[in-house]
Amino acid sequence: MKYWLLLGFAAVAVGYYSIEKSSEVDYNTEVKPILNKHCIACHGGVKQAAGFSLLFREDALAKTKSGKPSIIVGDAAHSEFITRLTHTDLEERMPYRAEKLKDEEIEILTKWVDQGLKWEDHWAYVKPTLPTVPKSFFENLTSIFTNNDKTDIDYFVAQKQKEQGLTMSETAPRNVLIRRVCLDLTGLPPTPQQLEKYLNITDWNAGYKQLVDELLASQTYGERWATMWLDLARYSDSRGYQKDNARNIWKYRDWVIRAYNADKPFDQFTTEQLAGDLLPNPTTDNLIATAFHRNTLNNDETGTVDEEFRVTATLDRVNTTWETWQSTSFGCVQCHSHPYDPFRHEEYYKYLAYFNNTRDEDTIDEAPFLREFNKEDEQKIKELENWFNQEKAPFRAGGKQGGTEQGVWKDFLRFLEPRHHAHYADNYQKGTLLGDRNIGLKNGGSCRLPNIQLTNKSQLVVQISVGQLGTELQVRLDSAKGQVIGQIQLDTTINKQRVLKIWPIKPATGRHDVYLTATNKKIGPEDYPFEIAWFAFMPGFPNKNTADFDDKFSLYKQLLEAKTDNTPIQLASDADYQRVTNIFVRGNWLSKGAVVSPGLPYSLTKNNKLPKNRLGLSQWLVSADNPLTARVMVNRYWEQIFGIGLVETLEDFGTAGAKPTHPELLDYLAVKFSTDWHWSTKKLLKEIVLSKTYQQNSVLTANDPRLEKDPQNRYLSHAPRLRLTAEMIRDQTIAISGLLSKKMYGQPVMPYQPDGVWQAVNSSLEYKQSEGEDQYRRAIYTFARRTGPYPSAVTFDAGSREACLSRRIRTNTSLQALTLMNDPAFIEASVALANRVGRSPKPIAMAYQLVTCKDIEPKKLTILTKFYQKALTNFQKNPEKIAELLKTKPSAENAALAVVCNAILNLDEVVTKQ
Repeated sequence: MKYWLLLGFAAVAVGYYSIEKSSEVDYNTEVKPILNKHCIACHGGVKQAAGFSLLFREDALAKTKSGKPSIIVGDAAHSEFITRLTHTDLEERMPYRAEKLKDEEIEILTKWVDQGLKWEDHWAYVKPTLPTVPKSFFENLTSIFTNNDKTDIDYFVAQKQKEQGLTMSETAPRNVLIRRVCLDLTGLPPTPQQLEKYLNITDWNAGYKQLVDELLASQTYGERWATMWLDLARYSDSRGYQKDNARNIWKYRDWVIRAYNADKPFDQFTTEQLAGDLLPNPTTDNLIATAFHRNTLNNDETGTVDEEFRVTATLDRVNTTWETWQSTSFGCVQCHSHPYDPFRHEEYYKYLAYFNNTRDEDTIDEAPFLREFNKEDEQKIKELENWFNQEKAPFRAGGKQGGTEQGVWKDFLRFLEPRHHAHYADNYQKGTLLGDRNIGLKNGGSCRLPNIQLTNKSQLVVQISVGQLGTELQVRLDSAKGQVIGQIQLDTTINKQRVLKIWPIKPATGRHDVYLTATNKKIGPEDYPFEIAWFAFMPGFPNKNTADFDDKFSLYKQLLEAKTDNTPIQLASDADYQRVTNIFVRGNWLSKGAVVSPGLPYSLTKNNKLPKNRLGLSQWLVSADNPLTARVMVNRYWEQIFGIGLVETLEDFGTAGAKPTHPELLDYLAVKFSTDWHWSTKKLLKEIVLSKTYQQNSVLTANDPRLEKDPQNRYLSHAPRLRLTAEMIRDQTIAISGLLSKKMYGQPVMPYQPDGVWQAVNSSLEYKQSEGEDQYRRAIYTFARRTGPYPSAVTFDAGSREACLSRRIRTNTSLQALTLMNDPAFIEASVALANRVGRSPKPIAMAYQLVTCKDIEPKKLTILTKFYQKALTNFQKNPEKIAELLKTKPSAENAALAVVCNAILNLDEVVTKQ
């Protein structure tokens, strides 16, 4: 009897516990939405009315301006936070001067306080774990004996579809799927040979896998996927702002293409771009990769403050890094703690400190840059290196940038760093900063070079142009009348060309203010006899007592002035050039607060033992402990394929962003991507396109229940129909016409664009239309100018690349049809397509088949034939119009066929992915 009583009590206790557990308030799904909607605006990161904040748990429990906490954990009845929600006085009730919370909302908040004020992390900030694939027992059993060609993706998708009362569509026809996967993986339509081969292959499943492998191995794969990354990298061939002059950074674009083609693991891809210069013995490719963060805008306008725009670029690097790798609106934290996510104001500047000590300073020459020498000069560098090694004075020390006395020589040849630019000088007397970029001193003038490290420095390197002879320049210590440590006669040039000069200075130790003073009694009182662009204090050239010292020193100076191909890169500052990082009060760079050192947000990493530099930062981004990076990248690739991400807001995984439609699938792919597939993008994409989910048909009838149950296709009940990107539309058109050049890499090209698109004031940049096959290269190689993007690309929603772009909008405007019908590039492609099919007995049918990858329906053929006859009659009546359209083969028949081809290329089924 006692046994049964005990069992009964246990059952009651378990039942009571279950009821209590089930009624426990969930912070993320119940509490947080209420706080975000009604409370955070006044009690969060931006504003903390009455000293009360609900952004962090410790803030919520802290004392308010009243001297007492507003929340007493476990005691809602005596918590001011709850009392104010039901106060009868409208001036006292919260939310202030707003509608009262609903009773159920107050009940949730009351329970939350009584139940211990549990504060949970947002799902995106919790490390993903590998979920179990939702296969039934029967599916697990049959998969051992059969091959149903389903991937694990399909089981996750099918589970969600079942919950919504949906099922998958049938598999798309072969021709549709061939075109779809070719466009998705390479950005180009299938060739006639590919289409014929795989349409007629016996084993379709094996053939489809073979096609996927063939596309992933194609060099065109890298060109397609690099375009997505260049949007994130805000890549452009121009500098931005008003002048928007050219930038020589195309080698970075080529690096991205090669990285995708080589399937460079994403963790390595990340590290090289964020910290390639900090790797041991960085290669040329490692350094070029760092141009990712030299895609920032550069303002070379007269009258601008270089430091202001250097800071702007640094802020952009922080925001871009977070949007690209973390999909989080971290930029909010520049001015205040994040109103919705767990990031404090000071954490923004700790993160900024990772980027604050690079050598770039918003200068007109876009320093620092990697100098690449011609073969002859490279041989001379090797000669110098051998000489250094023989004399036991290393040319360059083990990958340390801006390095030591032993290693600085090769670094200075490669980067012309470390150095100070003219804007570093101050305290001008009878002198000024000329044109915002050159030191100018009159007779008797001086300026200060503050806080220069002179230990082990015995040479001054200057880039100077001399306009008048007879100037004596002195280098003085600590004041304009201090000890002369260097004296220079500027009588060596009078051509106003910038040259590099190296002068000896007397040894000194420690940091000093160094003054430049100038004397030239022959010049007028308002004349500036010379201009200095930059200066550097260097150690003495070694091995001075060797017989060939003069020859080697002369060779070194010759190489310093050699013409090189320069690419802007990131380069770390050494200790002599370190900047202090301050918090900007309210985000104002002129209002400096406390000093901070590099650090990561505490909410995402509690024990950060990685190096406190960009290398450590890049390692953290792709570490197993980072909850966001793998999810973010998987989501990006998913959106590129399906048109909408598993998380729709690609740019925001935070609490204000969209919830994932398939959270388990997102985590499954994220864990697989970063572990099993070792960050291989090709393996990830292959898994996606081999899924039955991807291979579904996109055709729906008007009464299909999927349209009502899943109008946005979030549950993937059919394949999406998406308009192609701007680049794909142009590339497809040129490829089908037979004009497409297979040439890869190199300087950007300028295909036809209308006159007057580029009209920037004071800009030296002109649009010079390319010739030959450069007219027909893929769109990724078209010159990208921020203030004058390529017109047809803008029409089809490509960005201007002024800021990081996570996702492009898709519009449907009449301008797009007008572009396809009238843009000379598309007209030329139409003529070329007509020439290509002109000898066919059924040219219209052949053109349609080339463009759409399917046979033309009789009804469409009838319509297009009538259109052809009408155009033919018109050209026969107006023969002068033929010459306007055709440069070769001028006949009414060819002109009419070209018009029909133009119409075919303008069809909806051509500019969309079925």
